[in-house]
Amino acid sequence: MRVFTPTAADRHTTPNAVMTSLVTPSRGSGEISAWTVHMEPGARGPQHAMDREQIWLPLSGAITITANGGTQEVGPGQAAFLPAREVRQIAAAGAEPAEILVCMANGGRATLPETGEVRDIPWAE
Repeated sequence: MRVFTPTAADRHTTPNAVMTSLVTPSRGSGEISAWTVHMEPGARGPQHAMDREQIWLPLSGAITITANGGTQEVGPGQAAFLPAREVRQIAAAGAEPAEILVCMANGGRATLPETGEVRDIPWAE
């Protein structure tokens, strides 16, 4: 067993959220990556598609996930399964920050549908 305690170097800040690496290939994981996402009220990530399945588990606060033409709110005690290649957009819901645990298979990359740009996910490497 290995226990990981994140440091400041494990935090990745974007205009929409702060991702904190927990379990990643660079830390010895052969199959699974896990990280937390912190989103302030009103924050909204870019529309994108991942090439790996993901599970989003809100720990506090709530998020909305827009995919396949619909929007669903997900809060603590719930889990959202997002299939690979499904275009989605995730936003903080409500007046409180959202803290989410995200898990996926190693090696995932994001594609922005508007431009076709493919991005690495540094918090999952």
